[in-house]
Amino acid sequence: MPDKITDLLSLPNSPVRIPRLGFGVYRSPTHQCGQSVRKALEAGYRHIDTAQFYGNEGEVGEALRASGLPRDQVFVTTKILSPAGSSEQTYDKLLASVETIGGPGGYVDLFLIHSPSSGFAGRKQLWQALEKLHAEGKAKAIGVSNYGVQHIEEMKAYAQVWPPHVNQIELHPWCQQRTIVAYCKQHGIVVEAYSPIVRNYKANDPTLVEVAQKYSHSTQQVLIRYALQKGWVPLPKSDDPERIAANADVFDFHISAEDMELLDSLDQGDAGAIVEAVANE
Repeated sequence: MPDKITDLLSLPNSPVRIPRLGFGVYRSPTHQCGQSVRKALEAGYRHIDTAQFYGNEGEVGEALRASGLPRDQVFVTTKILSPAGSSEQTYDKLLASVETIGGPGGYVDLFLIHSPSSGFAGRKQLWQALEKLHAEGKAKAIGVSNYGVQHIEEMKAYAQVWPPHVNQIELHPWCQQRTIVAYCKQHGIVVEAYSPIVRNYKANDPTLVEVAQKYSHSTQQVLIRYALQKGWVPLPKSDDPERIAANADVFDFHISAEDMELLDSLDQGDAGAIVEAVANE
């Protein structure tokens, strides 16, 4: 059971271990992102999640260097959304991100395919470019995001690295994606939960409020704790300094099995997604 922010999970077929709680920077504007990352690191986070699509990889890299923390003490993830036309061009696009974040000769801890939307040929090109980056040590681990069962199964036809180390998907009580979560668990794939606090859309949900009051914690803290107890790696995002700290302060309480079941009962399947539910077949 996760009891401190520095707890780690092992990735499949890899020596790499990932911190149980991450800090997301989706839509964190460039003038704000660096400040938020520095605040997160001060609050104890050691796992930052960005993406090419977010447009703030450079700010994340600068904040890492400004923090004074040794590079090997912070786990950094980024993502690529679409291939660049050829394996070589796609690889160059990956390498550009690595250097934007880590400088020449740097690395990222985890590089993900952001979406399966580029079709079979595009997914294959992206993965093979990621495998090259991984083989060179410029990405310590590689994985996918928004992939359903069919997408991970099809990788067997071309992947040298299988299973992917991570699958990052939308997860919270209203969108539990049980089919893909069970599949990932079966294959040892670490599941990351984006939008774990549902962008505060559910802050007034009566069941959630009742549970939060019971534990004398905020609804956001309960949702993050719920994700941790499910075995997921939640990636809460905020640019509010107090909220950033509060979202990390979730290791001083434990949600009972009964209350976990109560939160489980809120599941709406695909209809509960605010971003995207995966396609499993």
